[in-house]
Amino acid sequence: MYFQGLFSGLVAFLIIGLFHPLVIKGEYYFGAKIWPAFLLLGLACCAAALFLGKMPMLSSILGIVGFSAFWSIHEIIEQEKRVAKGWFPKNPKRKQAEP
Repeated sequence: MYFQGLFSGLVAFLIIGLFHPLVIKGEYYFGAKIWPAFLLLGLACCAAALFLGKMPMLSSILGIVGFSAFWSIHEIIEQEKRVAKGWFPKNPKRKQAEP
């Protein structure tokens, strides 16, 4: 029996579960301006995944992390909208950007 596919699915599930609170906390403390951090993480993980041909499981995990980081860029913007609607708390200590 080969468990690599099941393990990849479990890792994807856990990584997505980890990124959800990262997006919420990131928006709370930094606002949507944190998106470049997710971009850099995504690019770094995807680039590293390309060079791990002899370690396919680690390459897969880095690819999952990389694309989860890319998706988080979209989610951080959506989170800002959810905060504006009152669905999530706004950080009263963070300065708001001038329009």
